[in-house]
Amino acid sequence: MCVVTTILSIQSSVAYGHVGNSAATFPLMRLGVEVWPVLTVHFSNHTGYGAWRGPLLAATDVAEVIQGVDERGVLDRVDAVLSGYQGAEAVGAEILKAVALVKERNPEAIYCCDPVMGDVGRGFYVRPGIPEFMRDQVVPAAQIVTPNQFELEFLTGRSTATLDELLEAAHALRAAGPEVVLVTSAILAGEDTATVLMLAVSRAGAWTVRTPLLDRTFTGSGDITAALFLAHYLDTRDPGVALARTAGAVYSVLKATTDSGSPELALVAAQDELVNPRHTFEAVSL
Repeated sequence: MCVVTTILSIQSSVAYGHVGNSAATFPLMRLGVEVWPVLTVHFSNHTGYGAWRGPLLAATDVAEVIQGVDERGVLDRVDAVLSGYQGAEAVGAEILKAVALVKERNPEAIYCCDPVMGDVGRGFYVRPGIPEFMRDQVVPAAQIVTPNQFELEFLTGRSTATLDELLEAAHALRAAGPEVVLVTSAILAGEDTATVLMLAVSRAGAWTVRTPLLDRTFTGSGDITAALFLAHYLDTRDPGVALARTAGAVYSVLKATTDSGSPELALVAAQDELVNPRHTFEAVSL
């Protein structure tokens, strides 16, 4: 009997659109991964619209859900915990407790943290204290971290204007605890401004992928990137292969979204791109 990969995904949720668990759950399931979503917020839509409704769940609510799952005696099935936007330090603390509990139940489980804090051009968009909590408490506990360029610079205190600097910063972040670092997007000085660079580093090496730059912004693209990279890493344990597979699927979904004119990720319409992307990229070993 085939053993199904299981991911406990602790993230935000929206009714309309695709961010957080609303961006990660369906793509993971489309790949054949069992996903147990735990919500940290449940909003009407993502906050980029400027107005939204719905609750920020209390840390005790998050803890209650995880305790209830544990009471079913199934946490030993979890291969990885995935986290994204955490909302508040108290919620982040409960996520770390959940990671510890999952690893107690299954010592082979890993933790993948998407350290959602901000972005180039926007700066920080999380509550004060969250960035420092991510840097000092969460990142050292993770086996995989998936920062964007802005988040990597904050987490390491380093400039990442060139490929050499980006690589040095990624290795510096690995030195803080994680085994694998995926830089989800970077624009570098002296490089083709029509492309976006992705970088994966581990003890085994470093790999890059360059994809065409699409002329728009996407909310939720980092969430789907972290989820797909984790799934492909669990499948292959090869960061280079996971990077190439992730880049192809994410770019294909973003291109389909752009072509459709949809304000939200076209995950349902472009779902076949998740498993058989029409755009593929080679991961180049550095």
